[in-house]
Amino acid sequence: MVKQKKPTVAIFGGSFDPPHKGHSAVIEEAVRSLDIEKLLVVPAYLNPFKRSSLAPAALRLEWCHTLFDPIEKVEVSDYEIQKGKSIPTSQTVKHFKQMYHVKYLIIGADNLTTLSSWHEFEWLNSEITWVIATRQGSYVQTHMLRKWKFLEVNTPVSSSEIRDTGQLKDIDIQIKESIKKLFKGQQIMTIEQRIENIVTLLDEKKAEEIEVFNLDDADYIAKRVIIANSLNGKHTQALVDELKRTLKPKGETFLATDLSDEWAVLDLGDILIHIMIPEYRQRYSLEAFLSELTKTQKRRN
Repeated sequence: MVKQKKPTVAIFGGSFDPPHKGHSAVIEEAVRSLDIEKLLVVPAYLNPFKRSSLAPAALRLEWCHTLFDPIEKVEVSDYEIQKGKSIPTSQTVKHFKQMYHVKYLIIGADNLTTLSSWHEFEWLNSEITWVIATRQGSYVQTHMLRKWKFLEVNTPVSSSEIRDTGQLKDIDIQIKESIKKLFKGQQIMTIEQRIENIVTLLDEKKAEEIEVFNLDDADYIAKRVIIANSLNGKHTQALVDELKRTLKPKGETFLATDLSDEWAVLDLGDILIHIMIPEYRQRYSLEAFLSELTKTQKRRN
């Protein structure tokens, strides 16, 4: 009996939060230029390097079907979403290798900074050819990769860039309307507008020594960290209560809140807010750690 040859595929995974024209451009160019019989789009239930998403998994899957189903040779898979948890890329590749010859893994150039920390990176690196979506003329470091190809597209590929700027011009009209319904008519604020709201509120409620740290380029769990002093434990509690009361109606989600007499930490996913009494802040000097983190990243770049 002759063993049937497995179809050759490329996998393009990600949060797709939201999917947009940049993703479509990558997919269309991949289908055109790679020697594949199928391209599998695999939206994540939750990206292993993130703690929250703009939209729930089921809606992101629906968006992917809306945008990518019409493209020839493309199949949107619910494999990771059906798992109901964060799935490492290596597990997804192993799953699809049972049915296909998984030759390519498509990533954005911005993934290269964290690629070596991916689960089973060395195994992935030995098994597949990396396809790096990048803009023409961009400098990309590939020294850690065994095999790679460039996929030049001149449309921005970052969903986080769209979310952070609040610009929806690169979003399909159906998905754009869905996003508006998701936020129930609220304006989608940029991260800087959200930070300004938080800092203004803290200042109005008598918090002191307010500092904001931009960690976009640092290897850290949040994009922004806000540190502020409270006057005492009661003031800390009052600030936490006021932040929740004011920000929740504006669309902020509080993933976790830790509170004691000396400090409070509010986790908004991409923003962390630390409120401390002055003695506690001086003792732990969190801002010194964050400042060094940003300096280290700048030296690497």
